[in-house]
Amino acid sequence: MEHLEHPSTVSYILGALHYRFLMLTVWLCCFKGLTCQKTVVEPKAHVPYKFELSDPPIGLFDPIEISPAVVPRNPYPVEPISPMYPSFPGTYEPILTGKCPINFSTISNIIDKTASDCSAPLAALVGNVICCPQVNSLLHIFLGSYSGQSDALVLEQAVADDCFLDIISILASRGANSSIPTLCSVKTSNLTGGSCPVKDVASFEKIVNTSKLLESCSTVDPLKECCRPLCQPAIMEAAMHISSNGSSSLDSSGIPGSSAGIDSVNDCKAVVYAWLSRELSSEDANTAFRLLSNCKVNKVCPLKFEDPSSVIKECRALAAPNPSCCTSLNAYIATIQKQMLITNRQAINCATLFGSMLQKGGVMTNIYELCDVDLKDFSLQAYGQQGCLLRSLPADVIFDNSTGFSFTCDLSDNIAAPWPSSSSISSLSLCAPEMSLPAMPGPQMSGGSGNGHRAARSLVLVFLYLVCQTFMNGHPASRFCGV
Repeated sequence: MEHLEHPSTVSYILGALHYRFLMLTVWLCCFKGLTCQKTVVEPKAHVPYKFELSDPPIGLFDPIEISPAVVPRNPYPVEPISPMYPSFPGTYEPILTGKCPINFSTISNIIDKTASDCSAPLAALVGNVICCPQVNSLLHIFLGSYSGQSDALVLEQAVADDCFLDIISILASRGANSSIPTLCSVKTSNLTGGSCPVKDVASFEKIVNTSKLLESCSTVDPLKECCRPLCQPAIMEAAMHISSNGSSSLDSSGIPGSSAGIDSVNDCKAVVYAWLSRELSSEDANTAFRLLSNCKVNKVCPLKFEDPSSVIKECRALAAPNPSCCTSLNAYIATIQKQMLITNRQAINCATLFGSMLQKGGVMTNIYELCDVDLKDFSLQAYGQQGCLLRSLPADVIFDNSTGFSFTCDLSDNIAAPWPSSSSISSLSLCAPEMSLPAMPGPQMSGGSGNGHRAARSLVLVFLYLVCQTFMNGHPASRFCGV
């Protein structure tokens, strides 16, 4: 009744609602018939080989998901297209043996993920970090799916041959690299259990403390597992038990230190993975297995270093920046940059390994600092200008019909490569509290030479690493609407 005594209040509320409704109607009508138009950016005369982006907000250092939608055209038209900008094959119906006793549709989501992670032109570049860990996970999950239909945790040799061929054929038909067996060192024996004496569910569950195993591995902590492992020792314990067939007394083939014992334990680990895949959903199993793989992947540097004698010759007994030293160092690192994409933690290992090689040759000065060498300089480069470091956590290559292939790069600034404290790297541990990723550099007040660090807000631009422009039937797969 109070509102009836104040008609102006009612009129005001109704007027405001009508106004907002009218604005919503006009806004929706603006999108009618809206089409995406291609925008061609003409290069500027004073910037012959770079592209320009607006400065992001200060303090934005979160990992950025990079889509091919923002990949520029090749700024070097006279040079061949970079391997980071390949063409991708189409998909087709695979020809299967018809002898593999499994319905592949039950693990179709994992197969699709594997095919994307091992896409034909990119597989060699992301093999160590993305493709091969995913392939191994697929094989474990495949055995788990097979085990769900039988009492066996592995396949007989003849069946394994057929199933392995079918798996590779299906992956290739969905765009994966057909050389996965060679690239990832996988073969039919990955499906047979090898020399492991326990290969069926009943025997496995009789010997192994399955409740402890499942509790340790059903949920793998991505932040703790690599340094304070829970699932890895549980898998090893189970593998040790079944490698001895549950016996407390081991013969020579079951002794962990012997060659036969090591092979048997490794084969039995595959059986343990198969049992876990049987118990977990395919997605949960894949997440757990990828996290476990990354613990192993991030411990070592996958790059191959040739003899650095040319760098040692120019940089020995150096106390100040020297053009010839930095030229030699940059030329050497340029050869490394053509190998593969690596993670941020692998980059730390690689920088430390290479630095120790130089120290053994007599280079005691921190030439990384003198020559402005960053962690991302050890990874694959785009047009020799931007480097990408993948996250230390599992990553995937994402395919989208409209934007093509993309993946996420980590580290949003030029973090300096760490110079080793000694020529020995035996004590290097990324689990030590002080051995986290190097601190982000602050803005520098004065300019530097070479690849000198810029202010923090400008460094974010370097992280806009543009990967993987896809061309299908001559049309770029990357499209976007500008506002």
